[in-house]
Amino acid sequence: MGVIEEAAISADRSPAPSRRALHRLAVATLVGNVVIVVTGGAVRLTGSGLGCPTWPRCTDESFVVHEELGVHGVIEFGNRMLTFVLVVIAIATWVAALRYRPKRSALRGLATVLAVGIPAQAVLGGITVLTDLNPYVVALHLLLSLAMIGVAVVFLQRIDETDGPPQPTVPRPVVLLTRLLFGVTWLVLYVGTVVTGSGPHAGDADSRRTGLPPAVVSQIHADLVFLLVGLTVGVLVAFTVVGAPARAVRAVRWLLGIELIQGLIGFVQYFTDLPILLVGLHLLGAALVSAAATWVLLGTRDRGLQPG
Repeated sequence: MGVIEEAAISADRSPAPSRRALHRLAVATLVGNVVIVVTGGAVRLTGSGLGCPTWPRCTDESFVVHEELGVHGVIEFGNRMLTFVLVVIAIATWVAALRYRPKRSALRGLATVLAVGIPAQAVLGGITVLTDLNPYVVALHLLLSLAMIGVAVVFLQRIDETDGPPQPTVPRPVVLLTRLLFGVTWLVLYVGTVVTGSGPHAGDADSRRTGLPPAVVSQIHADLVFLLVGLTVGVLVAFTVVGAPARAVRAVRWLLGIELIQGLIGFVQYFTDLPILLVGLHLLGAALVSAAATWVLLGTRDRGLQPG
């Protein structure tokens, strides 16, 4: 019998968790996925992407790091070990979603996506090593992590909602504007990975770059950021005019604040030759942008709140 089947049987026999317990696990899942983005960035920014030169082993002879690999090996191995912490959180969240009563298929489905996403991230991380940190594979690895953050936000909100059909909280034109904002957000995040893949922080001194002119892709990224900020202001005004729920207005205010800070960090890091600390903060900001943009999109519909 497989591990998943045993966990499912155990879940059915165990006492059901409280909504508060499930909520705490959801928060841990969200925080864990944000942290893995930051630590993954630390691996790259310190040139430790090939600190463990193979995968799934650290070296051809061992799963653990050796002293000969130096500090880069320790950093890369530490990031790999953090993945196991995420696995524990994901399994605990998945089992709690199975045990939760009354049964809620939406929570089970989202918890399953979050649980499956962790090994998918690990495998994709392995592919980045095996391809000598191909910039496009590295970008895909980051985008998957950012998508997992969005799913974690949805899971967190769905815990307190009913399973009734979603009802719009704003007129359809405002919904469409918010969806456009969400799409442009992801376009900005994607182009941001291209900018990184064209710059100096390859994760290893010998890793190849995209070959695209850094100044050109940086300008495209900046132009898209201006568009994103403009759309965010537009959504904020629209939410205010149509009387959107307070949580929706609060979400778009948070998104706008994060975007402005991100823009400031982006400009400063560009004109100061990309210092590691600022690039790391920019990565954290990207994770927060993904979370906030998802939160804004969720504000355009309402399923009602669970009693109690």
